[in-house]
Amino acid sequence: MLNLSNQRVNEELFTHYTLKTLRELPQSDGGRKLGRWMLFFLVVGLVVMFLPWQQNINGEGVISALTPQDRPQTIQNAIAGRIERWAVRDGDYVKRGDTLLIISDIKDEYFDPNLPQRLTEQLAAKQGSLQATNTKIRALDAQITALNVGVEVKLKAARNKVKQSEFKVKADEADLAAIRKNYQIALDRLDRFEKGYRNNLFSLNDLETRRLKVQEDQAKVISQENKLAVSRQELINAQLDLGTIQADYQEKVAKAQSDRSSAVSYRAEADGEIAKLRNKISSVDVRRGLYVVRAPQDGFVVRPLKAGIGETIKEGESIATLQPGNPQLAVELFVRAMDVPLIQRGRVVRLEFDGWPAIQFSGWPTVSVGTFGGQVAVIDAVSSVNGKYRMLVRPLVQKGDQPWPPQLRIGSGVYGWVMLEDVPVWYELWRQLNGFPPSLNQEPKEEGGAKK
Repeated sequence: MLNLSNQRVNEELFTHYTLKTLRELPQSDGGRKLGRWMLFFLVVGLVVMFLPWQQNINGEGVISALTPQDRPQTIQNAIAGRIERWAVRDGDYVKRGDTLLIISDIKDEYFDPNLPQRLTEQLAAKQGSLQATNTKIRALDAQITALNVGVEVKLKAARNKVKQSEFKVKADEADLAAIRKNYQIALDRLDRFEKGYRNNLFSLNDLETRRLKVQEDQAKVISQENKLAVSRQELINAQLDLGTIQADYQEKVAKAQSDRSSAVSYRAEADGEIAKLRNKISSVDVRRGLYVVRAPQDGFVVRPLKAGIGETIKEGESIATLQPGNPQLAVELFVRAMDVPLIQRGRVVRLEFDGWPAIQFSGWPTVSVGTFGGQVAVIDAVSSVNGKYRMLVRPLVQKGDQPWPPQLRIGSGVYGWVMLEDVPVWYELWRQLNGFPPSLNQEPKEEGGAKK
């Protein structure tokens, strides 16, 4: 009761009559208890507001490998062919060089089972032809040398003949001049004898003798002129012979050099064909080795992309997926572009793997359960297709942490938190309500380690 009246109700009435309403009324100290609890929660809330909170950046991703060689890869065949036999099954562990698949060739130019022998025979024939060409070149070189020696002898003889003809012409010209002089003297004497005969100084016999002498000298002049003409003609012929020898030599040498050039050209072509045949033989040997598709490294065969016997596969076509046996695991986390400047290599990351139950207090990682440690190793310089940036996180075992589970498989989902600096809880709530980015105590460094 409220005890407001001076006339109290008799207590016996409460015994004989049940009053439920009065019993349901709260006790008079209920308000004080509620106030105490509210005050307690207020104090606790204020204390919590000033507790340290570690800022973080969250992101989602998958398990991957730290190095490209440890990531799942497709196996391609280098040549087109037909599947003859599979040597592995799904999930088989193979070592580097183990046989995965055997194929046969589908190109008609490689159908001949004795193709290497045929190519070797062609190579031997071409090498024999090359040797014959080399012999021909040496013979032509000897022929050109002989022509050079022979023409020198012939030219020397022809030049001597020209000089002899020149000397003979000069001698005949001198003889002709002397004979003409004698003829002129004979004419002068005949003129004097005719005048003396008219004056009866000489007899007719003397005059006739002198006339006969003039005729003889005239005949000598004509004969010497003919002889000089013959000598000049011989000189011309000797000069023509000299020119003919040079022309014949040049023609023969030009023909020999032309034949030699043709032989040298054929030798070059033969060398090229021999190189092609050798390359062909090596290519055939290598191609026959490619009929067996082998594992590029140790790992597990995952999802053969081709099946059956007799199926045709193209050149460079993927035939199976290979997962390396002992990959160095890492996590691919994708974060927003606005958070990338706040992340540097070496930042600690807390990770929650799919399939491993965990309770994560993002601001208090020390009280989290079921999460694992990591460290930022790589941050991409360009964004991914979805506009987010990828970073690689390597394992990091801190004090009190467990190593990453050995059962992790590449491709499993991951949720991660990149841990930043400590701030009060009230500041973090204020930042989240306003949508501000996390705070940093110092300016982040570039990838190379220098400050911006």
